[in-house]
Formats: sequence, structure tokens, C-alpha cells
Amino acid sequence: MKISNETKVGALTAIAITLLILGFNFLKGKPIFEKSFKVYTIFQTVEGLSVSNSVMINGLQVGKVYQMRETDKNLSGILVTLNLSKSINIPKNSVARISGSLLGNTTLDIDLGDADTFIKNGDTLATNATLGLLDQVTSSLDPAMVKINASLQTLDSVLKLIGNVFDPRTQHNFQSIFANLAVSTAHLNSLLNTQTGALAQTLSNASAFTGNLKKNNDTITQIFANLNATTGKFASLELQQTLTKLDAAVTELGTTLNKINNNDGTLGLLMNDKKLYNNLSSTANSLNVLLQDFRIHPRRYTGGLLFGKRDKSDPLMTPLPDSLTKVPGKDKKRR
Repeated sequence: MKISNETKVGALTAIAITLLILGFNFLKGKPIFEKSFKVYTIFQTVEGLSVSNSVMINGLQVGKVYQMRETDKNLSGILVTLNLSKSINIPKNSVARISGSLLGNTTLDIDLGDADTFIKNGDTLATNATLGLLDQVTSSLDPAMVKINASLQTLDSVLKLIGNVFDPRTQHNFQSIFANLAVSTAHLNSLLNTQTGALAQTLSNASAFTGNLKKNNDTITQIFANLNATTGKFASLELQQTLTKLDAAVTELGTTLNKINNNDGTLGLLMNDKKLYNNLSSTANSLNVLLQDFRIHPRRYTGGLLFGKRDKSDPLMTPLPDSLTKVPGKDKKRR
């Protein structure tokens, strides 16, 4: 049975649409050939988390983030849908949290609880708001800054007491020192600012850079593999032996050319013997005259068998004028 072109086009279109839908669902984190069930969590902020990020339990990927949407118009919370593909018993008092790293990848980690009952399809997990990497650094530095400020205030009080003993010039020097300390602490606070601080921007750039390195890890590995293969091929080449053979070939070529220039051997005689050239030229001229005479007077050579009576006229002694041979004085007569 012959299938029409319209049927073929329709079948290919249906297959393409099916593959498109399956690929779109796969990119969204929905498994195609695995059984899965959905679990929900509600976060106040999902900074760094995106659809298709991994859901991890004790370092093992058990699913992906399927969808994120607001709970209401006031954005009081963000509903995150998790698509779990592995059949794992997760206690109901487990807690979900967003975890980031210096490599730039963000995951949703589930800390298992100790309850006897387990979550089912459609249940909601409790969440735990954890600090990001930059917030952790800032929170660690803030107590230190508080202690430094307290120490500076104490030192200021002590120096004020001591300053009453010193002369005005010494007191002015101490005032300059404290002014410089105040400026230094202001600069340090600006560096630690989570929005515009240089330290925050540096950590953000470092996170983006390491993230790009991770994304191109396969490409970098392939580049090093190609470089290793290339250096191995260069190392396996017998370069010195090749150069020795090339030098010997150049020497032999020089010897051959020297013999040719010195009329030594057959090739040298053929290239440098003018007598041989003249003989060849004379032979070619005689052959040309013979062929022209045969063309003009064929009966002279057939004995009258093919073209009638034998031609007894005088044979040609010089070649007839043509595109290659001209009779001397012919052009002058035409003029």
C-alpha cells in the first residue's frame, strides 16, 4: 500500500510535537518514563532557586523543582512544587531549605525528620529559611564589627582620661588618630554592604565565575584530552631520524644537479649538448618536408596504384609556409 505525502507529513508533525512536549516537560523537571509524585513547600524568598534545580536528600538527587508561583496577590509566600522521582520514605516533620554554594549552583535540600508517618502525594513540607553565602559572611562579620566599635569606644574613653595629662599637641595627634579610625571603619562598613559593597560584588563575581567553570567542565576536559593526545603524537615522532633522511636526500639531489651541470651522465649530455639539439631540429625539419611532400604529391609514393599515374615532379626541398614555418622573403613579396 502506497502512503501519500500528506499522511507522511502528518505523521512527522505528530512525532515532532510529541518530542517537543516531552522535551519541554523534561527541562521543567518532570520525568518522562519514571513514576513520580508532587510535594509542596512555601518559602518567603526563593533567591537563587529556579525551575529544574535538583532536590537533594543527604547529597542524593531525589527529584527536581517543577514549578514556582505566588500564593496570593500580596506575595505573602511563594509556592514551590517538587517533583520527586525516587521512592523514599520522607517523615512528615522533615524540613525543606534552599542551599547555595560558591560554585553557583542552588539546590533544595530536605532535612529528614524522625516522625513515624511519611509524606504522600500532594502533602506540604515545612520550610526553614537559611542564610545565603554572602549573608552568612556578613552575619559572621557583624558581631566582630560590634566588638571592634565597643573596643574603640572604650579606648576613646581611656585616651580621653590620659589626654588630660598630655599637652595640647599630643591631644591633637590622638584626635587625628581617632578620626582616621572612624574613616577606616566607615570604609569597612561600605565594603561589607550586601547591596553595593566591594566584598559582596567580589563574592558574587567569584560565584558566577565558578558557575561558568562548572558549566564548561566537559569542554575543558576535552581540550586537555586533545592537548594530551597531540603532545603524545609529537613525542612518538622520530624527528631526528626524519631530519637525517631529509639531509641525505638533499645531499643526493645536490650531487645529481652537479652531474647534470658538468655534462656527466646521459641527462647532463641531453641538457647541455647543442649538437644533439641541432640534430633533433634537423630531423624534425626533414620529417616536416617529407609529410608535406606526401600530402601534395601522394602519387609519387604510391606508384600510381591509388591516385592514377605516378608523379614524377621534383620533390620538395624546403617546407611550405604555415603557421609555424615561413619561407624567407615571402612577406616582402606580398608587400
